[in-house]
Amino acid sequence: MGKAGLPYLLVDAFAEAPGGGNRIALVLDARGMDAAQMRQVALKLDQPQVAFVTDWEGLSFEVRYYTPSGEVEFAGHAAVALALTLAREGVLPEGSKKLYLRAASETLPVELVYEGDAPSKAVVRGPAPRFRDPPLWRQVQEFTEALGANERYLHRGLPYGVAFTGLWSLFLPFVAPGLLDDLEPDMERLSELCAGLEIATVHPYAPLGPRSFYARDFAPLLGIPEDPVTGAANAALGALLARAGVVPRWEEAVKLTVLQGHKLGVPGQVEVRVEYAPSGELQRVYFGGTAVLAESGILEL
Repeated sequence: MGKAGLPYLLVDAFAEAPGGGNRIALVLDARGMDAAQMRQVALKLDQPQVAFVTDWEGLSFEVRYYTPSGEVEFAGHAAVALALTLAREGVLPEGSKKLYLRAASETLPVELVYEGDAPSKAVVRGPAPRFRDPPLWRQVQEFTEALGANERYLHRGLPYGVAFTGLWSLFLPFVAPGLLDDLEPDMERLSELCAGLEIATVHPYAPLGPRSFYARDFAPLLGIPEDPVTGAANAALGALLARAGVVPRWEEAVKLTVLQGHKLGVPGQVEVRVEYAPSGELQRVYFGGTAVLAESGILEL
């Protein structure tokens, strides 16, 4: 962090081309920076989120995540973008297939998938899936109305419920993707309902095919009216669908794809894999996708 300024990268996660998916700012060398300095950099960069690599040893990297309003524990899109960027920028030994991201709460393994010699995808093992009792139908109606819809649009053959793989989210199934694009939430009312149910986001979704879904994600309590493309929430959606048995199992795993961000003009795609223990219990959830460099620069401090 000398007089030359601080190098940073802007990377779009879950996107095939710049301008899609979910953007994250990355500082690949934040050694020696304290919390106040990271907060200041996050404010100056004026991006929804910044990931700082604060230390590393071998294939293990210590990461802290900041928004302009403060530090957050985890960000799925950041993990995908950071893993691919560390490989592409030559920070990892050539051909590395695995690395570890150490965040405040836990260490997450990340697998790198190659096309030829180039790393093309990162797959993150998310926090273990957890579930709460489904909300009362009256609460489902209240959330649906706060989203700007009514219960006639809800899909009765797909699960609704509250699940966690990093953040607690409420999942509401809609009959068709077009109905999701028509949603115009009352953010104030949605905030009240989220606080009452003690959840971070509301994640309406709709089927596109047997293994593909379309989703939107609203997180007014986190200061994010709509999150473009989310890793953690879509991993939890995969766990909920696997638990309900509505997506076919192949080779002791459920695999599905979630499309998101289209309404905001930043289309992205998240791949989810749910694995089972021999006992039949859900054991692990993985999420992954591509990421692409959008911009690099140096921040004058």
